Amino acid sequence: MKVFAAVVTDGSFTAAAERLGTDKARISRIVRRMEEKLGARLLTRSTRRLSVTEVGRDYFERAVSILTAAEAAEAAVAQQSREPKGLLKITAGSEFGPMVVDKWIAAFLRVAPKVTVEVEYTNRLVDIIHEGFDVAIRVGTLEDSGLSARKLGEVVYGLYASVDYLEEKPAPSAVSDLKRHDLIMKTTRGRANWSLINSSQTEKIAVPPRCAVNSMIAAKNLVLEGLGIAQLPRFMAEPYVTDGVLSPVLPEWAEIPAPVHAVFASSRYMDPKVRSFVDLCVSMFSDNGMHAR
Repeated sequence: MKVFAAVVTDGSFTAAAERLGTDKARISRIVRRMEEKLGARLLTRSTRRLSVTEVGRDYFERAVSILTAAEAAEAAVAQQSREPKGLLKITAGSEFGPMVVDKWIAAFLRVAPKVTVEVEYTNRLVDIIHEGFDVAIRVGTLEDSGLSARKLGEVVYGLYASVDYLEEKPAPSAVSDLKRHDLIMKTTRGRANWSLINSSQTEKIAVPPRCAVNSMIAAKNLVLEGLGIAQLPRFMAEPYVTDGVLSPVLPEWAEIPAPVHAVFASSRYMDPKVRSFVDLCVSMFSDNGMHAR
């Protein structure tokens, strides 16, 4: 089948023989045996030219499809069986990276001794193709970029205040009570507000905050200082709840969970080091107190 496809593609037995590293006579014998086996003439030969019959053209198109699928299957198996090695370039957000991705990288380096990692944590949208990154970890809704992505899970949020703060100001019992509290809000595109969801109910909190910050880590630090109520990722806040430092506020209300994806160039021909790292991210995701897929 491969020989016949080469003859049709190159237009002659001689050219096909050169492509396949053999001789013209062997190519001719193989095609003749194919015709005998199939009981049909695939090629019309003359001293001047070689042409493909109608049956031969149909066989050629099917053969190319089969050969392409076989090569893809072999490549996929070869890639999956290769040991991860080489440089893995990763990018993630400047906050999510140090808080979560660092742990994933550490775990990956322990199980992939032949891999080295180069990581950039930034809040800009990195063009992973043109900037040479293998994988990006992105929090939030993905733009339609033509890249491949695998959902790792979701970041779930909640409202929290310090135990000291709640001793001075009674905990709110309704969303409307938040207007009478000191709020610490993370700004989004210069706007400080919350869109809180409870099942099918939605409440927008747009009162001026006591403090507006552009960092979730800063919001956490100010909450720990007893300066107000903040909306934090649960994986960030829950350890302090366990220690008795923070307390959940209006636990049924929070922002919509934010999806987390690993983004990479192609899911069809993934480098073993990329595939292995993404698989590890999926397996470790829920270990950080987040919701897996």
